[in-house]
Amino acid sequence: MSVAEKIADKIIHTRYGDLPLEAVHWAKVAILDTLGVTVAGSREPLSQIVREVLSEEGGRPECTVLGLDIKTSIQNAAWANGVLSHALDYDDISNTLGGHPSVPVLPPLLALAERRAFAGKEFLLAYAVGFETECKIGRGVNFVHYDRGWHPTSTLGIFGAAAASAKLLGLSVTDCSRALAMAASMASGIKANFGTMTKPLHIGQAARNGLLATLLASKGFSASLEAFEARQGFCNVYNGEGQYRLEAMTERWGEPFDLVQPGVAIKQYPCCGSTHSAIDALLSLVRTQDLKPEDVVCVEAAIHVRRLVHVNRPAPKSGLEGKFSLQYCLARVLLERQVKLSHFRDDTIDEPQVRKIMEKIKVAPHPRMEWKSTEHFGAEVSVELRNGEKIKALQERAVGRGPEIPLPQSLLKAKFLDCWSQVFPRATGAEVIDKVETLETLADTRTLFQSFSAAGQEKRERKAR
Repeated sequence: MSVAEKIADKIIHTRYGDLPLEAVHWAKVAILDTLGVTVAGSREPLSQIVREVLSEEGGRPECTVLGLDIKTSIQNAAWANGVLSHALDYDDISNTLGGHPSVPVLPPLLALAERRAFAGKEFLLAYAVGFETECKIGRGVNFVHYDRGWHPTSTLGIFGAAAASAKLLGLSVTDCSRALAMAASMASGIKANFGTMTKPLHIGQAARNGLLATLLASKGFSASLEAFEARQGFCNVYNGEGQYRLEAMTERWGEPFDLVQPGVAIKQYPCCGSTHSAIDALLSLVRTQDLKPEDVVCVEAAIHVRRLVHVNRPAPKSGLEGKFSLQYCLARVLLERQVKLSHFRDDTIDEPQVRKIMEKIKVAPHPRMEWKSTEHFGAEVSVELRNGEKIKALQERAVGRGPEIPLPQSLLKAKFLDCWSQVFPRATGAEVIDKVETLETLADTRTLFQSFSAAGQEKRERKAR
């Protein structure tokens, strides 16, 4: 069997009963979180461009674009929701994937589930299988793949999108194999575009192309089943000869599911995950020592060199770049003791007070965090005070970075409601929370979209009054 066939065999033969309760729990957490950040993403500047392009292109109005109060074709909806879901860089993370696991997987599932009736258990299983697929492929190619400059959320997430779509549609092993092989030819996304609108565009492309590959495969479209292992196949082209492990892509499938261990990480702050441990560390010092900006002479933050590559931005020029500036994020912590959505608008990034504080902040690679480490999100922050005292804090993992250090349920719901209320009345968000928390009991997942439609209608009526 080819690698594509082996992966497809795992995808198609995984049953809902194979999912442990922990996997179902974390799937629902991730789905709720992704719905929230997608809705909030619809208020980012790029959303207006997305709206205009969809309006110009047209398409059958059958699937919802969350937060934009429009419907479009199934593939356009997968693309648009994929872009919006990552617009804020506030979505979940997987160390194994080296990126954001839910945003390429959920948009095609939402599009499919709105067009045809699927039970909640079918939806949860398809999500879990998509997550497992992209992470197992990630085990086979990372961190060489990541360090070469590929954006794994897109280049590997496309396989999660194809797998989830194939599972929900009930494809055969052969058809699923072809979908994965086609996805290998459409995988794209380079890290040079981090800090721009093109980063979330990567996810829209992965979501749409993974779905497209599945729809084509279901109708008999052909592809080479050796697309992964061939001499000029995905692994050799994207990683280089000998820089991958094919066997890792299928071994220990579901033992445990990657959703459970190492698990999915939920972001507490709406910025790059590489900044979060340093934010937590400085917040702990600011709060316990009651620090004010004027008390501080200098802040030194040391993180893994792999993380530092894309967050060492001492002079961000836009709100998007601010999400990838450790200096900017830490300046906000010193000034306001929080990092929130409104901090990453273009009109807030150049505030003189923040820029002045940024001059006090130095960042560097941590001398004891090895390049080969698989746990590379820790941070150590040192603060020199005007009274001559030096204080330090070490944060090995950010709060929310996996099941061992989960974001408390109260904060998860507060984050969702904060995101939801950027567009819809806050009260209607509780309805969505209830439906997602009991998703396995739903006979038809299309009822999820009733909540979005009702919320939109309520907002329109409020405006009219």
